[in-house]
Amino acid sequence: MCFMTCFFIWLPEKKDASLCRYPENNLFTLRKKLIPIENLKRPFVKSAFFLPLHLHFSCVSSCDFCVPSRVFFACIQKLSVSLGDINLGRTMAQPLAERMRPKTLDEYIGQKHLVGEGAVLRRMIEAGRISSFILWGPPGVGKTTLAQIVANRLEVPFYTLSAVTSGVKEVREVIEKAKANRFFSQQSPILFIDEIHRFSKSQQDSLLGAVETGVVTLIGATTENPSFEVIRPLLSRCQLYVLKSLEKEDLLELLHLALTKDPILKERQVELKETDTMLRYSGGDARKLLNILELVIESDTANPVVITDEKVVSSLQQNPLAYDKEGEMHYDIVSAFIKSIRGSDPDGALYWLARMVEGGEDPAFIARRLVISASEDIGLANPNALLLANAAFEAVMKIGWPEGRIPLAEATVYLATSPKSNSAYEGINSALELVRQTGNLPVPLHLRNAPTKLMKQLGYGKDYKYAHAYKGNFVKQDFLPEEIRTQRIWHAQDNPSEQKLKERMVSLWGDRFKE
Repeated sequence: MCFMTCFFIWLPEKKDASLCRYPENNLFTLRKKLIPIENLKRPFVKSAFFLPLHLHFSCVSSCDFCVPSRVFFACIQKLSVSLGDINLGRTMAQPLAERMRPKTLDEYIGQKHLVGEGAVLRRMIEAGRISSFILWGPPGVGKTTLAQIVANRLEVPFYTLSAVTSGVKEVREVIEKAKANRFFSQQSPILFIDEIHRFSKSQQDSLLGAVETGVVTLIGATTENPSFEVIRPLLSRCQLYVLKSLEKEDLLELLHLALTKDPILKERQVELKETDTMLRYSGGDARKLLNILELVIESDTANPVVITDEKVVSSLQQNPLAYDKEGEMHYDIVSAFIKSIRGSDPDGALYWLARMVEGGEDPAFIARRLVISASEDIGLANPNALLLANAAFEAVMKIGWPEGRIPLAEATVYLATSPKSNSAYEGINSALELVRQTGNLPVPLHLRNAPTKLMKQLGYGKDYKYAHAYKGNFVKQDFLPEEIRTQRIWHAQDNPSEQKLKERMVSLWGDRFKE
């Protein structure tokens, strides 16, 4: 094999590249695929070559008029640099997660409910016919990989758009290309849109016609709930498949494959002595797990590398928790927090509070939720709960982080251990429903305000009984419109505080408040 240090390639101006008959083989395209020469193994480095190409001779294919391209290949052949050497250099430059990306369904780890033997997606792929679908799941569970496997298996044109960088213009351009390619393929070209939830309504609208008529087969990937982020017309044209975080067994299998199959790691002696911390830090995210493994190995010069929980913690310093303050996980965790309070479980409530605190949640948001819970879930069973929740809110606003976690925890435990009642919450909802059903019923005359003489002459305020003028500061009279005069709205619940309130209502109103 001949040795070398580097290539110098004189590239033409970009504006002249269109003169090439085969633009897909243009050196501009090739240059993106070539690797820095320093990535080649050092024993192969000895001499350098300079390859000048005329301005318009940018093609590296065998165009009839592109003579210098042959010179280019002749030099490559003379150097005897195999594609394997170049691929090895490119591989070395890639992160472990990319090097381990599966190419086939048999290599794919996890999601057995979708791609296991006899599962729905596997049957569709093996049959060679798929319909448009959206993959919904957390990061690092194989959404993009699955889309690429589908395209490779079906051998159809595969277009990729990122919702972060693409707009309606790019969508329409891809659809036009797909229409042109549709003639040559029985199966529609695949359009893969990553982070499809970031597409605006107008961008999603631009996909409807092409998806419905089969111009493209849409595969969307999203980490957010499509019910909220994808427009209904597009959602109705696509199947929805939910991907789950990888299980412990899946993650361990992935670690084993990385150490035995990766061309770089298998040259190192690595012993997985402990894996609990690595698996916990990954959170079911395959990409994160492989990044952690690569970081720990690269930061250790020992041979063999012995991976322990302590070494993982030392390498990472801290575990950045998966918590998106505007995403679905945000709402899932706060939902678990409130439901733990409602369910009178202080341990669960404190755990979910800690998840929010550690994830960087806005303390004011947490405090507001506590105030709401104090009214909705504890309510009249312990009116002091609302006072304590408000006090915690004010304390957090005054002292900030990190001490603000303490009054939040105090209020959380107090609410979780308090007796529960939602009678006020149910009462206002019942009243609202009654208002919607009956409309704007007139206010009874005796309850109306009578600030003028004319209003008094019209009977406003007539026969109103002033409660404080009677014994016990109470007198029976009607306070509801005539049409719903006997309607019951508030119902006391079974707790000591409200039973006392109920007893007083029965003593004042008699049978009306007897259940």
